[in-house]
Amino acid sequence: MKIGILGTGNIGKTLVTKLSLAGHDIKVANSRGPETIDADILRHGARAATSADAVTDVDVVILSTPLGAIPRISPLIAALPKHVVVIDTSNYYPARDTRIDSIESGMAESVWVAGELGRPIAKAWNAITSASFAERGVPAGAAGRIAIPVAADGDREREVAMALVDETGLDAFYSGALADSWRQQPGAPCYCTDLRLDEMPQALASAERERLPKRRELAIQAITERVGDHTTNPDSDYAVRLTRALFM
Repeated sequence: MKIGILGTGNIGKTLVTKLSLAGHDIKVANSRGPETIDADILRHGARAATSADAVTDVDVVILSTPLGAIPRISPLIAALPKHVVVIDTSNYYPARDTRIDSIESGMAESVWVAGELGRPIAKAWNAITSASFAERGVPAGAAGRIAIPVAADGDREREVAMALVDETGLDAFYSGALADSWRQQPGAPCYCTDLRLDEMPQALASAERERLPKRRELAIQAITERVGDHTTNPDSDYAVRLTRALFM
């Protein structure tokens, strides 16, 4: 498939690498321009592009940006043909994204994103640490393979997102409609806890909506105390131990 990826953060870089290795035709862009994209992530055939070019003549667009950047991106996405599948990987962190009243009032993050973009989306790759994503993907059927939730309202969005998740070394578990995707938001039992496929249903079912923001903020405080700021990612072992202790 032809895939455009917007964002070259830790998740975006791994998406570029893994989907290129899987044989997809990848264009990647960031907000700073194609000349700023690390050549290392292009070594398997991906091409650096402007944001407008990255979403032109593609089958899939993956948004790997902070959630707060979605309004800026929305004009590009609004112009896409209807057949293009849009997959969002973002999470809401108020200190980074600024306060969004509708999310604070209980709207699922992916519902807000779909509304801003004005089109259907799938939600995937948001519930795994960047280190686990980069380091712990394994072929299908391998023992202990990590599973992640995928939410979508439409069949095509669900099918495409789940197939691509599998190609990045993870088991995909359909978590339901976007309205229920709060169950995979920060603070939830399935969020960044490196669960197996058989563990995912119970984790989703046990999520308690009103407790998610507090648990999310506790994790941020713990990570900040350990690494010095909330923008530095801790190693995968520490991050998973922390999220399991706080979220499950």
